[in-house]
Amino acid sequence: MNKSILDIYIELYKRKAFDKIPIGKYPDGSFFYMTDKQVRAMQLLSDNETTFVGYGGSARSGKSIIETTAIIFDCLAYPGIAWGLARKELTVLKKTVLITLFKQLEFYGLTSEDYHHNSTSNRIKFNNKSEVFLIDTAYKPSDPLNTRFGGFELTRVAIDESNETDVSVIIKLFERTGWRLNDTYNLKRKQFECFNPAKNHVYSRFYKPFRDNNEDLYKKFIPALPGDNPHPSVQEWIDDILKTGDQITIQRQIYGNFDYDDDPSLLVDYDAVCDMFTNTHVNGGLKRISADLAMQGRDRFVAGEWDGNICKVAIDKEKATGKEIETDLNYLKTKKRIGNTNIIADSDGLGNYLESYIRNITQFRGGARASNPDVYYNLKSECAWNLAKAINTRDIYIICSKEQEDRIKEEVSICLKRSNIDNDLQKKRIIPKEKMKEFLGRSPDYLDMLLMGMMQPKRTRKGQRVL
Repeated sequence: MNKSILDIYIELYKRKAFDKIPIGKYPDGSFFYMTDKQVRAMQLLSDNETTFVGYGGSARSGKSIIETTAIIFDCLAYPGIAWGLARKELTVLKKTVLITLFKQLEFYGLTSEDYHHNSTSNRIKFNNKSEVFLIDTAYKPSDPLNTRFGGFELTRVAIDESNETDVSVIIKLFERTGWRLNDTYNLKRKQFECFNPAKNHVYSRFYKPFRDNNEDLYKKFIPALPGDNPHPSVQEWIDDILKTGDQITIQRQIYGNFDYDDDPSLLVDYDAVCDMFTNTHVNGGLKRISADLAMQGRDRFVAGEWDGNICKVAIDKEKATGKEIETDLNYLKTKKRIGNTNIIADSDGLGNYLESYIRNITQFRGGARASNPDVYYNLKSECAWNLAKAINTRDIYIICSKEQEDRIKEEVSICLKRSNIDNDLQKKRIIPKEKMKEFLGRSPDYLDMLLMGMMQPKRTRKGQRVL
């Protein structure tokens, strides 16, 4: 493809004639063009109303090619702008989407003379000074506030497989858009997220509002499927999967079914997880505090104020000193008139420290004997099943911020799983903390706080309930 033809396509792009722009070749050498859903994605990425665009829902649906084509044409049409191209692991990004990006550059006749790829700084710079930054979105305990993204000045950003990226990182990346020549070219800041079915933030942020016909004006989801892809190799792949694939693979990769329960180890229904934040019918009861403790350099310090099964996230800090933890909990329990025995905290070194200053608190030892040891492997597992029951029966109501809500949904839907699903004869056991951290990329601090809140109360001689 010569440069004069490419100039025509760039002009078509500016005029939003996306259906006239080829994106690849068939085996016989003829061009194929964007599908209706890919055109729709390009329209949303170029309008002045939509801010967040979600695309995908299955394998082979043309996510990477439309993602990279949008970036290429934006960079060629508007000199000096900057896109972020992100994924949880930079090594995976380079083996997948980056390869597609280079293939598209080659398809449009661009060579290393037209751009420079710096593999050390993970940056692609076009001759017209537009840039593409390759970004690693993995959660880093050493950077809990995601300050490493503060130096980026982006026009727009694309996040590949955004279901794998923590929502706090997604929010932080969006904050870095709109900073580079948006006003000059009248380009609205955009965040383009491509993903496969997942029961986490992409479900609640994109799929569920789409399914329920309740989308915001500024946030849209396009459910692209492999059947939308006209390339003959894709149809052959679909036929093979339908013949040989298991039901989970077929539902997720062929039909893009977000609601298909593909994980039998999961203890909760995702709609019920979402309802935790709207179950205003839940009644109050025993007042208590549950706290997941953390000091500087560790996870989060999170405390919930409970009234029966109504839980308000009352304390949430990235870092805290031992003195701050003591002061905050003393203030909360005094303000809410909660006795020390109805304060429950994890019993590691911090919990032992806290008991020295707030006497008679209840220490939570997850590995301790369950109250029903014939059924549950340990106390933490028993609390996990109690929490799952409260969630599924819509008998828990959580009051918190939107960001906290997203993180709680993610932690509960990813980590509240049975460890030994294949052995019904064994006692019920929740997956270990190490596995939860592996799945999340961080510690499930909100889930830990909720689990401790499920510890069954004891009765004193006078019949008063205490933890």
